[in-house]
Amino acid sequence: MNLLPDIVGFQRAVYLAFAEHIKAFADGGGWGALLFYLPMGILFGATHALAPGHSKTILATYLAGSPLGILRGLAVSLVLSFTHVTMSVLIVLLALPLVSFSSFANPGRAPVLEDLSRGLLGLIGLWMLYRAFRRKPQSHREGEGFAVGFTAGLIPCPLTLFVMTFAVTRGVPEAGVAFAVVMMLGVALTLSVVAVASILFRNGMIHLLESRATLLELLSRVVEAAAGSILMLIAVREMLA
Repeated sequence: MNLLPDIVGFQRAVYLAFAEHIKAFADGGGWGALLFYLPMGILFGATHALAPGHSKTILATYLAGSPLGILRGLAVSLVLSFTHVTMSVLIVLLALPLVSFSSFANPGRAPVLEDLSRGLLGLIGLWMLYRAFRRKPQSHREGEGFAVGFTAGLIPCPLTLFVMTFAVTRGVPEAGVAFAVVMMLGVALTLSVVAVASILFRNGMIHLLESRATLLELLSRVVEAAAGSILMLIAVREMLA
């Protein structure tokens, strides 16, 4: 069952409703109506993050191949969500010329940031692959997970770009920022579910093999090598697309 058309239809409806509320706010309607509708942005963000993209595959792949626990995994997903939405806000407020806008079906993009994100992800994947084949097992670096979350989040959220641009052109950037905050909460909710599911799956596999230390060590290396390879392939594929 393909839910993508329903997700896109819901996003369009909520986006248009937000546009109307921002327009009313810009015309002197006050914060009342906008604040009343803002909680819908959380559901909007959560649904939006279900659509293809948003680095869900990158997040799941990295966490499946890393030793991070649930709290650290959740932190990585929050960093990714924050960066993903905040980049859109900063682009519109500070660097609007970097963005090329088209229709709703082909949302705004920031090619420079996208290429930077993919290149850094490829390097992280290469490092994971190298580490997996080193003879002595290496401990997980403290900030690596946060680096992955930040790097994957550098690709800006296209719908936040649209709403922020609409708000700025109406002279009410604060309304766009308010939308971005609630949407970020929704995106974080979905990505947190992905993070927890990935870690629970990995821990379940480890539990099944914990009585076989040699096999477990081999599996850990294979999983990390696979995760690194997948990150590299994603980066290369996206850069060549």
